[in-house]
Amino acid sequence: MLAYTDFLLRMAATGDFAELVAALLPCMWGFCEIGQHLARQPHPSDQRYAKWIDMYASAEFADLAEWCRNLLDGLAEGLPERELHKLENAFLTSSRHEWQFWEMAWNMEQWPV
Repeated sequence: MLAYTDFLLRMAATGDFAELVAALLPCMWGFCEIGQHLARQPHPSDQRYAKWIDMYASAEFADLAEWCRNLLDGLAEGLPERELHKLENAFLTSSRHEWQFWEMAWNMEQWPV
């Protein structure tokens, strides 16, 4: 998890705005998709989880995720291939971090230190 937050901080400090948006999009998009998927299941009795699902499954959060996707599309429009490659790398790196985050939760892994 530290690697992910370090990556996002590095994008914010050294990348341009489009790179930062590309790095943040997988989290927003993924949480929206997961929230909507979980909302189709019976709600958990633990209100902390139920509230988490409600927030990320909400129409407002879906609108925010769509806005972020559209923002990135607009920022990427007309960029040279080299710049598009930077955005792709930022998006894919964050996507891998998101995958590992959820994989750890799914497997109930603990950080070994």
